[in-house]
Amino acid sequence: MLDELCSPPNLYIDGKWVHAVGGGTRDIVNPADGTVIATIDEADRADAVTAVAAARAAFDTGGWPQTPVTERVAYLLRIADLLGEERDALARIETLDTGKTLRESYIDIDDVISVFRYYANLAVTGADRLIDTGNPAIISRVVREPVGVCALIAPWNYPLLQMSWKIAPALAAGCTMVAKPSEVTPLSTIALMRLIDRAGVPPGVVNLIQSSGGTVGSALTDTPDVDLISFTGGAATGETIARNAATHITKVALELGGKNPHIICADADFDSAVDAVLTGAFLHSGQVCSAGTRLIVHESIADDFVTELTRRARNIRIGPGMDEASETGPLVSGQHRAKVEAYVALGIAEGATLITGGSRPDDKHLQAGSYFLPTIFDDCRRWMRIVQEETFGPILTVERFTDDAEAIALGNDTAYGLAAGVRTADPARGERMVRALRHGTVWLNDFGYYTPAAEWGGFGRSGIGRELGPSGLAEYQETKHIWHNTAPAVGGWFADN
Repeated sequence: MLDELCSPPNLYIDGKWVHAVGGGTRDIVNPADGTVIATIDEADRADAVTAVAAARAAFDTGGWPQTPVTERVAYLLRIADLLGEERDALARIETLDTGKTLRESYIDIDDVISVFRYYANLAVTGADRLIDTGNPAIISRVVREPVGVCALIAPWNYPLLQMSWKIAPALAAGCTMVAKPSEVTPLSTIALMRLIDRAGVPPGVVNLIQSSGGTVGSALTDTPDVDLISFTGGAATGETIARNAATHITKVALELGGKNPHIICADADFDSAVDAVLTGAFLHSGQVCSAGTRLIVHESIADDFVTELTRRARNIRIGPGMDEASETGPLVSGQHRAKVEAYVALGIAEGATLITGGSRPDDKHLQAGSYFLPTIFDDCRRWMRIVQEETFGPILTVERFTDDAEAIALGNDTAYGLAAGVRTADPARGERMVRALRHGTVWLNDFGYYTPAAEWGGFGRSGIGRELGPSGLAEYQETKHIWHNTAPAVGGWFADN
C-alpha cells in the first residue's frame, strides 16, 4: 500500500502526477531505525511556479469558485469516505514517516476524517447576512466569497492532520491551492492527494509539491499570484513568510508553536494530574506544538508531585511506533535529536537540576533510531532559555508557585500564547485562572484535546489567525457587501441647470 499511495511521480500539478522538472529526488527515512522507506520527487522553484500558475488558472478561469456549494460538499464527503477506506494504510504510512506510535496515527487519521466532514457540514450552513437599512427599496447583503489561491505549508510532526486543517476549509470555501508538506514527512500528504485525485476534484484546484522551504518557499510566499498563505511551523520561518507577504499585502495565517504552561494547584486530584502532565509533556516524544512542557506546580505538593512524575517518566516504554508495546516513539530525525540534546546541555549550564533522562536510551535495539529519553528538569527559573524557548522534544521543566497570582504571572510569562492547562478542584478558581491566562486554548482539568468545531491558534508569537471552527473557514473567505437598490431614481444631489 505504501508503493501504491506514495510511489513516484509524486508532484501533483494541474490534475497530473509528474516528476520534478529538475530530476531531483529525496530519500525519506524511518526515524525508528534509520532505513530509507521511500524515494520521492523533489521539486524545485520551477515546479512551484508551475503549481501556483495551475491554481491561479483554476481559480480565475476554471470555474471552481462558481461551483455550487453542494458539489464542493460532495467532494469533501467523498474524500472523507476514501480516507476511511484507506485508514489502515494511512496510519501505517504516518507511523513509518514520523515515528509516532500506530495508536497515535490511527487517532490522527480519524481526526482528519472528522475535519473533512465538519467543513462539509459547515459549508452548507453558511448564509448571507441581510442588513436592515431602513429603506424597503434597498437589499443590503454581506456575502462570503473564496479568498483565491492559497499556499498551504504544513509541519512535520502532524503532517496529515495539519494539512487537513488547511485543505478542507479551503475546498469548502471554493479556493484553489498549492500544498507543501514538510520535506521530512511528506508521505501521508502524497497519499491524501492520491485520494483527492480519486475523488475527482477538478484539475488545478489542489496541487502538491514536495521540497525544502529554502528551495521553493519564495515561489509560494513572495508572489502576487498567491492570495493567502497558511503556515504551521517555527517562528523564525513564520517571520520570513510574514515579511514576504507584506511586500504584496498577502493575507497570512500563521500557527507558530508555543511554550505551554500546565498549572497544578494544591487541591488538584493528584493521580489524574500526574497522568495528564506526563501525557501532555511526553506524547509523541514532546514533538507537539501544544505540549505542556512547562510544569508550574504549587510548592506544597511540588516535591511529591515531581517524585511521582519522575517515577512514571522512567517507566515510559520507548520503541518503534509499529511495535504495539511502545508508548512513545523516536524523535523525527537525528538532526532534530541533536537540537534537543543541545537544550539539555543548556539547561544544565543554566543551573537547572536534571532529575531524569537527558540522554539517548541504552537499549541496543534502539541505537539505529533517533530516540531520546523523557527528561525532567527541576529548580527551573522563568528567565532560563529552556523555560522560555520551544525545545520541541521530551523536556519538561518544573517551576513552583505560592499563590494563584504567581501561577498566572508565570503562565503568562512567555512570548508565546498557544495553549495552557489548569488543574484544580475549585471551579471558581479554575474559571478565574483560565480567563486570566493569555493563551488561545486553555484546558481546565484536562489537557491536549480539541474538536474541529472549536478554533485553534494562539496569542503573541504563537501566530496570527485561527484554524478549525467557523473562523477556520473564514480565513479562506473574503467578505463582500452588496447594496441593491430595487427602485433607482434620480438622487438630485446636484442641481440640473
